[in-house]
Amino acid sequence: METEELNTLLTALYVKVDDEIGMKRWLGRPPLLSDSELVTLAVAQALLGFTSEARWLRFARGHLAGMFPYLPQRPGYNKRLRAALPLVKRVIRLLARDTDFWLDNVWIADSTPVECGRSRPTAQRSDLAGWASYGYCRSHSRWFWGLRLYLICTPAGMPISWALANPKLDEREVVAAMLDVEPELATGRPGLLLIADKGFRARWFEDDLAQRGIQLLRPSMRDEPARPGERLLKPVRQLIESVNDTLKGQLDLEQHGGRTFEGVATRIAQRILAMTAAIWHNHRTGQPTTRSLIAYDH
Repeated sequence: METEELNTLLTALYVKVDDEIGMKRWLGRPPLLSDSELVTLAVAQALLGFTSEARWLRFARGHLAGMFPYLPQRPGYNKRLRAALPLVKRVIRLLARDTDFWLDNVWIADSTPVECGRSRPTAQRSDLAGWASYGYCRSHSRWFWGLRLYLICTPAGMPISWALANPKLDEREVVAAMLDVEPELATGRPGLLLIADKGFRARWFEDDLAQRGIQLLRPSMRDEPARPGERLLKPVRQLIESVNDTLKGQLDLEQHGGRTFEGVATRIAQRILAMTAAIWHNHRTGQPTTRSLIAYDH
């Protein structure tokens, strides 16, 4: 059953998206479910923990009919959602920019596994083969077949940039490529600090960041002296772990159910959008814990 807090968040989100994006022009008959309603519906699904679209639409018809007068059938919803990936990305950025967190000059970078299959036949026959691959998760000491989600966020958990990549790729090269795609992100942020783990150690990477005006803060290795600011790392590193826990524990990141490039990317973006929307709404309403989803997930 949805809560009053969830209804308030969904209403605020719909109004924000509709005011900023509105309904695009259609040559023929416009869809009965607008883009603003689609985004709001996708956020509600992720917050309430429905990994099955069929079960979600049955629930929505019984509990959210007052907010969404028209709800498509599962194939139609799936098709609209997969086609909405650019829109979802745009809304994530829109909400992030609408908070004070966007101006934060401290970023945290990390990656986490996104499993897409376990059996060998799945790895051989999946449409994701070539994009997804085998990788090793050091924190859980296990191999997985899938992708890695790279997230650059603020200490509050607000996403600055994110990407899905083959787990065999060098994580430093992926983060550098993310910054290459949007070089303007680091512009106008004097003293920008990027916090990362030991896996980001490389002279070329630090030099690349320095050219962008970014200083790297990471733990020192055993064969090098203590690095400046290292004592501040432990509590900040716990923040990115808690962000990953929010995505995996509360938003079912690894139960995305995607089987194609578009399906996986959209479902991951849907969960990042849900977390972003919760942070945005909590910040706008003065909640003490900006990344808390407790008020919305039941």
